[in-house]
Amino acid sequence: MSDSIKLHTMDLFSRFFQENQEKFLTFAYSYLKDKAEAEDVLMESMIALWENRDRWKEGSNLHALLLTIIKNKSLNLLEHKKIRLQAEENINSHNQRELNLRISTLKACEPEQIFDNEIQHIVHKALEQMPQQSRTIFMLSRYQNLPNKQIAEQLHVSLKTVEAHITKALRILRLELKDYLASILL
Repeated sequence: MSDSIKLHTMDLFSRFFQENQEKFLTFAYSYLKDKAEAEDVLMESMIALWENRDRWKEGSNLHALLLTIIKNKSLNLLEHKKIRLQAEENINSHNQRELNLRISTLKACEPEQIFDNEIQHIVHKALEQMPQQSRTIFMLSRYQNLPNKQIAEQLHVSLKTVEAHITKALRILRLELKDYLASILL
């Protein structure tokens, strides 16, 4: 009686499995290199072989048939791993580029320049909000470094008026820059 006819009963199939389990497991493991995966593939292959027992032909070589099923299931698993690994590499490559960009951006960051730019923006905004004469006197004093007396002569105002406008401008600027002044003074 051929193997295929003898193995149609569950008892005979179980015995076939037990007698050959180790060599089929070794075959799967030799490619998968993971014992749990090899065991899973072997079990799935045995189930597939049993479920298709009505297709076995007289004189079929069940060892070869089972090895073919194990081979195909192992191949599918390895192909899936390959695709997943390629996807992970693409993700890691993207993450690496993003990380490199963040590192280079942070290295190029000059906190003093950012701080200076913010302060300049606040000063400019505060100057725009000042009365015209206070703004003009402050800018002549601080940006053109003119002495108060020369500013008074140039604008035809008293020295006290120049000093009052500078004091007023400084008060406005201190108020606008209060958060920055606290960190500068620390």
